[in-house]
Amino acid sequence: MDKLTQYERVFNHFDDNGDSKISPSELQQCVEAIGGELLLAEAEAVVELLDSDGDGLLGFEDFVRFLEGGEEEEKMKDLKEAFKMYEMDGSGCITPKSLKKMLSRLGESRTIDDCKVMISQFDLNGDGVLNFDEFRVMML
Repeated sequence: MDKLTQYERVFNHFDDNGDSKISPSELQQCVEAIGGELLLAEAEAVVELLDSDGDGLLGFEDFVRFLEGGEEEEKMKDLKEAFKMYEMDGSGCITPKSLKKMLSRLGESRTIDDCKVMISQFDLNGDGVLNFDEFRVMML
């Protein structure tokens, strides 16, 4: 079963009144059913933000954007954690030295020059280090 079919099944399950729309209270129940917590006021704000036709409800496409937005947030959080592991020295950038240190912790020995070459492949602004945006491009 593909992801879109799964989303549709979830959507239909939480569409209590069968109007092919998810209300803020239905969205709140959906989030609570999967172990999350969403206040009604937060659900109303989410609906207002994602409601593409202005009717105060989420259509199926709006609902999919809501679900996939959560996945994006999770990916971004994971990327930030990974970046911090490589960044190490608090500079906000991955330097050749910090990359060498992390690679050696992972059992891969590289020279500083090797690390400079690795960084240069994704160093979009040419400053010799990777900032978070450059790291994100590399990882995605």
